Amino acid sequence: MNDKLIINKRSLKGEDGYKTFSIRIKDETVEKLNSLAATTNRSRNELINLLLDYAIENCEVK
Repeated sequence: MNDKLIINKRSLKGEDGYKTFSIRIKDETVEKLNSLAATTNRSRNELINLLLDYAIENCEVK
């Protein structure tokens, strides 16, 4: 019988395809995000990702 404790290595931060950074957001925008999060049962983080993805895919640079 093997009595050793096996500890698997964890991935380092950022290796899951996501990056973490800070941004400044107006209070009014945070309130809107909180409201949308409550209405949709999604986290603010998930909503921000969805909204950013949509905006990036649907913007036009002139």
